[in-house]
Amino acid sequence: MWRSAISSEVRRAAESAPGRARGRSPVLWLVAAGLALAGAAECKVLLSVEEALALAFPGAAIERRTVYLSAAERARAAELAGSPIPNAIVYPYVATRGGALAGTVYFDTHKVRTLPETVMVAVDSLGRTRRVEVIAFDEPPDYLPRAAWYEQFASRGLAPELALGRAIRPVTGATLTARATTGAVRRVLALHRVLAERTAP
Repeated sequence: MWRSAISSEVRRAAESAPGRARGRSPVLWLVAAGLALAGAAECKVLLSVEEALALAFPGAAIERRTVYLSAAERARAAELAGSPIPNAIVYPYVATRGGALAGTVYFDTHKVRTLPETVMVAVDSLGRTRRVEVIAFDEPPDYLPRAAWYEQFASRGLAPELALGRAIRPVTGATLTARATTGAVRRVLALHRVLAERTAP
């Protein structure tokens, strides 16, 4: 179920997103890199959705939800993110432990240069980035930054400093991926904030 959900997001991005694996073990890379998401332009899978969710919130109970954004919410999220929100439907994966919210996971699919990438962005209960993982990547492997680069996003909230060349350092030879990933993290944090505002007092 989760894999088909990501597959549909990759297909949708490949058709409509503007011009979207790191911290994985060598074993996961070798086993998963040759796989493809069904119908997803042969996008190479680096982690399964189940593996990514387990890395984000080990031992947590995770529920996939479907959320529909209003036009106003979508516009506000785009303003906060600094880039368009391509879809009005969001699929947050809500993680709980002992009935308490542990955090939320989102998958963002976009194009890097001409081919799609899917990243997982885990958000903690305070609305800060907990972890970023590349799930699927169809550009050449040389376009992937090293694992340490993704660690820069940990514990960062949505702020002007969350930008390439500011809090997030560029990557020589992988500038397009770095830019796309930073944009994805900003989109996720913006969407998360907008959804949180629904229940704010």
